[in-house]
Amino acid sequence: MDILKDLNDEQMEAVTTTEGYVRVIAGAGSGKTKALTHRYAFLVNEFGISTSNILCATFTNKAANEMKKRVRSMIGDNDTGFICTFHGFCVRLLREDIHAINYPQNFIVMDAEDTETILKTVYETSNIQSRTYTFSMAREYIKRQKISSYAHIPYLLELDIQKLKTEYMNEKDIKRKVFLGYLYEQRKCYGLDFDDLITLALYILETSDEKRQKWQERMQYVMVDEFQDVSDSNYKLVEILSGFHKNLFIVGDPDQTIYSWRGADINNILNFDKCHKNTKTIIMNRNYRSTPEVLGSANTLISKNKNRIEKDLIPIKQNNQKTIYYHAKTTKLEAQWIVTQIQELLRQGVQYSDIAVLYRAHYVSRSIEEAFIQNKIPYILYSGIEFYKRKEIKDAVSYLRMVLYADDLSFQRVINEPKRNVGKKRLSFLIEYAEQYNMSMYNALKVNIDNNLFVGTKAKAFVDVIEKYQQLHKEKSISDILTNLLHDSGYEQMMRTNGEQERLDNLAELKQSIFEFERTSGEENTLEEYLQNIALFSNTDKEDRKNTIKMMTVHAAKGLEFPYVFICGFNEGIFPSKNIKRFDEMEEERRLAYVAYTRAETMLFISDAEGVNYDNSIRYPSRFIFDTGEDCLKYLVELEDDFVMQSMQWIRLSEDKFSSCKTQIKVGDIVEHVKFGRGKVIAKENDSSVFVIKFDKLATERNLSFTAPLKVISQ
Repeated sequence: MDILKDLNDEQMEAVTTTEGYVRVIAGAGSGKTKALTHRYAFLVNEFGISTSNILCATFTNKAANEMKKRVRSMIGDNDTGFICTFHGFCVRLLREDIHAINYPQNFIVMDAEDTETILKTVYETSNIQSRTYTFSMAREYIKRQKISSYAHIPYLLELDIQKLKTEYMNEKDIKRKVFLGYLYEQRKCYGLDFDDLITLALYILETSDEKRQKWQERMQYVMVDEFQDVSDSNYKLVEILSGFHKNLFIVGDPDQTIYSWRGADINNILNFDKCHKNTKTIIMNRNYRSTPEVLGSANTLISKNKNRIEKDLIPIKQNNQKTIYYHAKTTKLEAQWIVTQIQELLRQGVQYSDIAVLYRAHYVSRSIEEAFIQNKIPYILYSGIEFYKRKEIKDAVSYLRMVLYADDLSFQRVINEPKRNVGKKRLSFLIEYAEQYNMSMYNALKVNIDNNLFVGTKAKAFVDVIEKYQQLHKEKSISDILTNLLHDSGYEQMMRTNGEQERLDNLAELKQSIFEFERTSGEENTLEEYLQNIALFSNTDKEDRKNTIKMMTVHAAKGLEFPYVFICGFNEGIFPSKNIKRFDEMEEERRLAYVAYTRAETMLFISDAEGVNYDNSIRYPSRFIFDTGEDCLKYLVELEDDFVMQSMQWIRLSEDKFSSCKTQIKVGDIVEHVKFGRGKVIAKENDSSVFVIKFDKLATERNLSFTAPLKVISQ
């Protein structure tokens, strides 16, 4: 196969520039995945580089799997294990080398629900009221302690768990107590959450010369997809890994940086050439996705941002349909207009699956949903509970985890699914016994299975099932283990008895996904690898193939494309969000709108509605309508001059409120406060309007508004 065939000039340059530091600025729809996969295949087929020496890191399993599929078709080799997410790579590293920090290799990868379960346990044990200190506050604090200061590592690595327990029990400060309790509970089951995967991998690479050299020498070529989304930790990881061979290839689009709230920093890609001498920058701006009219709207909109690398997307497609803008008097009329447009598209032969409805916030979808239901238009809402977080899926996975790990989290989840009469009293006994003798709850149950307390329960039958498959799991396929487990445990029968057909369908889909895993995973086809694999799944990893309209937030639509896109609720206070308080935040909102525009292949429809927002402010059209301009839009309803003037006045007033806040204070900056003196910015809260600062003179950190009198000493 000719790897270089059908590449344009920019893609060719990206593929064949193999050595040194390379930055590819790849606009929406410019074929960045094609460039990445062909470059990987070029290294393997033309240079003879082993796949075990190439890391290609991305952010979602969906993206990783798509790249693996394409690469395998070009190189004829299934060994593409280092095409993976950042977390997936860290799991691989930790499975190999976590023993360097005296942690067991059979650790459990915890997901969001496991975290929630642990927090509930800590709150109950410590008599902490969630209304006083919410789970959200606890999660934010724990994350901050882990990411910014590695405060958790000494506790996780301490061999004597009783020391941690004692400190946890004696702690008086609520935040600190929850933090220590969380570490204690995860340490008991040797669980690692997503933050741990990154921080522990970094800790090993930073503290062990031997391990760092090993991984640096192994990773001869490092490639990173969606580099505009990398956090400081992600950045640090690829910097270390590429530190020996100095072959680092990054692909991204600064105009699509929309995840600052989860740690992404646009400056990582903008300033990459300043941090790496002799960086070669390649701009891929030929767009194969959208029509000239869609791109004209997108280019005009994003040109209003100042902090960017200038580029205009050049369309390859041809069309003559302007972006349509509709202004409605009410949200109900806006929804009805969308329905009318969809019905017209259907008459033209368009399929439901060709259409997506995007919005800034979930609540905007309500009126659209109602209109769809009334008009019998099928849709799927990409919100709510994702596939791998559904109860029946979590239960099934917990049964599999019991076979491999028999951890407390899984045990508590399934011991009474189906009912086995092991209630609170019996669970409390097991918790206390496990604590006393430093063992798992499952082992505590095995030891006490003949205790009168468990006579008359179905606990022994549960133990017998788990023991059976602990003995057999290496001899049977994962799909067989799951099928037999669900049958022998009585779980599937419980579903049938309860008439839970939808849940049974979901379990069938889970089994299908296991078949797919077994078929494609090669030598990695083990229960351990499978559990590791699904623990890393995200919202967008589940594809829906039904002929339905897709409804989702713009954030969820990132990386997707649809022939026909509707953006609804395009109002001030909604899109851009009413929470915006700084110019850099407004630029990110504009980038988010740009992402929404560039999801459209053939036609783009934008709509808003008059009325009031939840804070009783008047709904005006989004400033992004005016940023896009009349030349790029087909107005179906002309806006009255007075209404436009009122809208522009509102926009100017809102900008005046944060015009003095242009400073780009970042995590890590040293600042000075008129009262508290010198301190270090250790975090930004999710809305980016509050800085968390540890001042030299104060024992505890302070949360300060962006309006606080802060002077930046050094950055």
